[in-house]
Amino acid sequence: MKVKQLNEKERPREKALLNGMKSLSNRELIALLLRSGTREKSALEVADELLCTFETMGDLGSASIHDVMHIKGIKEAKAVELLAAFEIGKRIALDDIQEKVQIGKPEDVVDWLQQEIGFCNQECFYVIFLNQKNQIQSYKQMFTGTLTNASVHPREIFKEAMRLGCARIMVAHNHPSGDPTPSNADIELTNHIVESGKMVAIPLMDHIIVARNAYISFRQMRLID
Repeated sequence: MKVKQLNEKERPREKALLNGMKSLSNRELIALLLRSGTREKSALEVADELLCTFETMGDLGSASIHDVMHIKGIKEAKAVELLAAFEIGKRIALDDIQEKVQIGKPEDVVDWLQQEIGFCNQECFYVIFLNQKNQIQSYKQMFTGTLTNASVHPREIFKEAMRLGCARIMVAHNHPSGDPTPSNADIELTNHIVESGKMVAIPLMDHIIVARNAYISFRQMRLID
């Protein structure tokens, strides 16, 4: 079966070699990863279908292998390779924050959190464990689903914090709706974590809510002292 070819002006590889990777559009980067299209569509046209289906690069990066395979022309191997590229981006963002001398403000972790959970379709609750120098000691996704006092258990959070011997924690979760405004349940949950932290002398440094390209910080909103 003959695969539809691109003309010379449409070839992302040649454009990247001539002008650098930053010169490529999102569709061209995806086409470069796909390498080839189908009998009916070029790699660029398959990339267009992907971006039309998932709307943004963030949505695509959070898709599952099987979701990506619903696009005609993308089989398992291509889906795995494509999502591997997005996973590399997430890990680079994590490496950047782990190398920071000190985590002092929400912006130090927001880029990584938005890549990690900002585009997820269900709520994910992360705990970031910090040492005495406010460096990231470890992190863990601890709860998934609707987040309330009933579903998020501070005892589990601080059990892990004490096991690691951390000095303080940050927590973060996402709002799939796209609006990071904290709900009453979010505020109540945060207060519960703050009070539990006081009992074990491991303070909550901040609670960050990410939603696609937006975020809020409880400390910046003065919802945490």
